[in-house]
Amino acid sequence: MTGDASTPGDSNADRDEGLTPARVPPEPSEVIGRLPTDAGLRRQLAAAARSRGRTASVAAEIVEIEAELADIDVKSVDLTAARRRVAEATGETERLKERVATLRGDARARRAVDADEEAALDELESAAAELSAAQTEAIAAEQALERARAEAARARDERRRRLRLRDRLRNRRRDARRELAASVYPEFREALAVVPGGDPDAAGDDPGAYDGDPIAASLAAVRVAALDGAVELRGEAARAVEASKRNARALLRASPVRVRGESLASVGAGRSDGH
Repeated sequence: MTGDASTPGDSNADRDEGLTPARVPPEPSEVIGRLPTDAGLRRQLAAAARSRGRTASVAAEIVEIEAELADIDVKSVDLTAARRRVAEATGETERLKERVATLRGDARARRAVDADEEAALDELESAAAELSAAQTEAIAAEQALERARAEAARARDERRRRLRLRDRLRNRRRDARRELAASVYPEFREALAVVPGGDPDAAGDDPGAYDGDPIAASLAAVRVAALDGAVELRGEAARAVEASKRNARALLRASPVRVRGESLASVGAGRSDGH
């Protein structure tokens, strides 16, 4: 069965859209300009609808979501470096506190025995100055860590918002594909009566219900499209058209139609039988 939910090509597209959410939908010729295609039927028909200038009702919302996503800038926050700075500053402060206490005790001991304490006091004064500087650095390190934690929290919030927007974008793009595919489904059903291997009775009510030949479905999608460039047929698609003994250009309403680089129909600027 050829359908949006069961086709690997479409699920891969959804994953790609999640990774690159601002990417515009592929050009219709990228989806159905080369057959066979790994795109699901719903995606093929949505491309056909877009080639005819149709837009989904959720198009404006998709643009808004993409704009929101483009504005999100999640910066990397290095908490490890901030924590290391705090640890080093705290360790240095504790070391200097012990040194100051030791030097203060030494100065008192010298004073108690009437020994010369000038050198000890000079050393104590120097150590006390170092301790004051270390305490200032420790305070600055703690403040920097708090700022980094706040930035990390904001970054987490932005990542969560980005994930929510990406999920919403995937859903809206899926809605758009469904709507666009449905808009050309009656014409697709009619085209199945024309293309090789096609069966209108296999169309069902929507692309998810299609139970016919996938090559015929792709050929029918091309027939209802309005592609600007050439259509390239390979493998089963080429064999199906060749076996039908019909003019490929008239069959697909595309100009030109090529098989493995060789033209099956003369290059022309317009369609042979209207659209």
